[in-house]
Amino acid sequence: MHAPVSATTPPLVCLVMGLSGFCGLAYQMVWTQQFGVWLGHEIVSVLAVVAAFFSGLAAGAFMLGQRIGRSPHPVRWYAACEVVIATWGALLIWLMPVANQWLAQFTGTQPSLTWQWSIAFIGPLLLLLPATFAMGATLPVIERVTGRLRSEGYAIGGLYAANTWGGVVGVLAATFLLVPWLGLSLTALVCVIANLVCAGLALLLFPAVSAVASADADAASASPAARDGGMLARLFVTGLLGIGYEVLVVRVLSQVMEDTVYTFAILLAVYLIGTAGGAAFYQRQLAASEDAPRLRQRLLCLLAAAMLAGIVGLWASESIRDMSTGIFSTGFISAIAVETAVALAAFALPSFVMGALFCHLCVEAKASGWHFGSAIGINTVGAALAPLLFGVLLLPWVGSKLLLIAIALGYLVLVPIPHWRRAAVWLPALAAVLVVGLTGPLRFVTLPEGGRLLSYREGVMASVSVVEDQEGVARLRIDNRQQEGSSATGLADARLAYLPLLLHPAPRQALFLGLGTGVTAAAAAEDPALKVDVVELLPEVISAAAYFRTANTAVTGAGTPHIMAADARRYVRAGSKGYDVIVADLFHPARSGAGALYTAEHFAAIRARLNPGGLFCQWLPLHQLDIATLRTIVNTFTSIYPNSFALLANNSLETPVLALIARPDIPYLEPAAISRRLASPLGQSRRAGLQLADNLSLLGGVIAGPSALARFGAGSARNTDDHPTVAHAAPAATYAPKELPRERLQILLAALSVQPEDLFGLPVADGLSGSEDARYRLALAAYWQARNRFLEVGMRVQPSADPRRMLAQVQQPLLEVVSMSPDFRPAYDPLLAMAVGLSQVDVAGARALLAQLVQRNPGRPEAAVALQNLR
Repeated sequence: MHAPVSATTPPLVCLVMGLSGFCGLAYQMVWTQQFGVWLGHEIVSVLAVVAAFFSGLAAGAFMLGQRIGRSPHPVRWYAACEVVIATWGALLIWLMPVANQWLAQFTGTQPSLTWQWSIAFIGPLLLLLPATFAMGATLPVIERVTGRLRSEGYAIGGLYAANTWGGVVGVLAATFLLVPWLGLSLTALVCVIANLVCAGLALLLFPAVSAVASADADAASASPAARDGGMLARLFVTGLLGIGYEVLVVRVLSQVMEDTVYTFAILLAVYLIGTAGGAAFYQRQLAASEDAPRLRQRLLCLLAAAMLAGIVGLWASESIRDMSTGIFSTGFISAIAVETAVALAAFALPSFVMGALFCHLCVEAKASGWHFGSAIGINTVGAALAPLLFGVLLLPWVGSKLLLIAIALGYLVLVPIPHWRRAAVWLPALAAVLVVGLTGPLRFVTLPEGGRLLSYREGVMASVSVVEDQEGVARLRIDNRQQEGSSATGLADARLAYLPLLLHPAPRQALFLGLGTGVTAAAAAEDPALKVDVVELLPEVISAAAYFRTANTAVTGAGTPHIMAADARRYVRAGSKGYDVIVADLFHPARSGAGALYTAEHFAAIRARLNPGGLFCQWLPLHQLDIATLRTIVNTFTSIYPNSFALLANNSLETPVLALIARPDIPYLEPAAISRRLASPLGQSRRAGLQLADNLSLLGGVIAGPSALARFGAGSARNTDDHPTVAHAAPAATYAPKELPRERLQILLAALSVQPEDLFGLPVADGLSGSEDARYRLALAAYWQARNRFLEVGMRVQPSADPRRMLAQVQQPLLEVVSMSPDFRPAYDPLLAMAVGLSQVDVAGARALLAQLVQRNPGRPEAAVALQNLR
């Protein structure tokens, strides 16, 4: 007779399994972000860590499952596995930064695709293997420990559901709470402690159950009956197809959802909730089925139909997003709810049936003579191959639509051929054929009215499109969410190259991190004395830049930079080439992987690549980040570059762009050197078009010196690889912006200040006499005062095509600005243009305005010439 089993044992078993699942998925979220540091993009680290996870789980289940099944002390095995996970998890806290640096060096700056993806998958696999190997043995151990409970109706579905629900909590807690609060290392430490708690609880609570289980011979393992080889094949294929579906859906929805660190967490949580619900439903409603083969066939057909419904839900995802946005109020939580609704449409039904099917296949495998560890192992082997097969190899060649439909049909192939004539099989197959024939590509590109799609490329990491409007303006977009520039912004994009290059006295080597349309890099390459390297992560962006070459030629004179398809972080950390100027592009801080480009470690690596006297410029899209995130980035930047200053790229109120600039070896600017650069043939050819008449117009964009920047960032967190504050804080401005870009600019200008003494350290500026220096400093201070007043005026203006209405709003304020600084052309030129326009309808009014311009700024001849022409 067997000893009685305590009635409290099932809940305790579920508690331990849930805590174990919490640790496993929380580890996965931590390791995904850590590997993203050298892999360069979150989706790449997701694929790599998922593959590494499932590979380790498969190895542990295969190699330890049967041995544990024969052991008289399975509880000790379980406790040992949890201790191993905890020990290796603790070691990885120290080992991961070292390993990431080594892997970056080993991968190289410009690896081939084969080499890059080999290291991307093999590196995490080997580094995580001790922990994932032990994880793979825990579920077979618990299955062995609770053998007596299963005889009383406590099926494996309950264990799987409890473990998965714990994983859901782990994903959400790590992403929304633990990592933002504690950072990656301390979150991993929480998991280490939880693993040790699991080991202790098992030793305290499970001995009685273990004794029962040990005394209860495992009939399936001991049975000499022939085993059903097809069962393992079904487990392998369902693991491959299930994770393949997850990988592809995540890629497709990155074009609809915001693609932040929270987006993947939501998608994974919804997927896990569905599988946990399906497993729980299986235990309660289906586990007692006496016709196992028939139930399996029904589940396979039902899963194919559910996946087709989920695929159709992908086409409707934009409508679901827009409808949900209208239902929920504004705010961060509401935005998360919208993304959850989109995820449910794609994952809810398929994942629910997946959970039930997996549990049933495991039960069938057990009944047919296979050990549970073998069932788990072969299923996870298929799951481990899915990211590489579907996400890397097939997606760029086949496309997401055909791959997803092929996955749905793959489940029907597992139904025995004699049953293919049944409606449950041919109806989903017919539906799949109709979906292929009646629907277009599974892509999301928002076209303007009268516009057209010039190019669309679906890559491993992102989908890149080029869209042209009815006026012929082409725009480059990544995943339909992030605009990387257009053919109409050539001059503005060129300024992003010229401003930092003109601040260096004689640059010979320049590095641009990020390509976009290519205009910025091409503008730099126009200088024949300058060699320009460009690093771009997405090969699809490099191809799409060809559509902007005409714009590049028109703006820059067809410079030819050296473009490399590589990860910016890895290129900087693994390379050795020095540069005089390094310019980092406008990385959207909320997007997947972009937060790692604003860390202290990355800024320090860039500093190590600067030649003596070198200059680093980090452009920031103020229209895409809130003030709190900006303070964090500034604090991080100034911790590496204490003698830095901030400069506005232009006077735009809708898309303000800010630069953080530093020359580590030379803490002060050199006005005479800037003047010489502007006086060079290259500088003279570009000055008018780029509105850089003299060094006042260049340095007039400065809004803060070192001391003001330090005060602005003081008290904010530093963004580091271990504490990725930007990745978790920046999405708030994307999901629920609290202010308009112009309001952020206003806040910024009010919080910052600058004096000439902040930029020029010597009593007399370089190359100027004492009196010239004094006049120059006064002129620069006046220019800054005029600029701030000009922006303040612009924030209150209501645009109008009627010159008289515009003049009524801006005439007096802009005349005041002109009086503040005769050198401030952004106020003088618009007034002159409005006077010329007004002369067509009101000659007297135009003469009066021109006379005032001559009076306020007698040093400029344009108004006097226009006034003379009117007479």
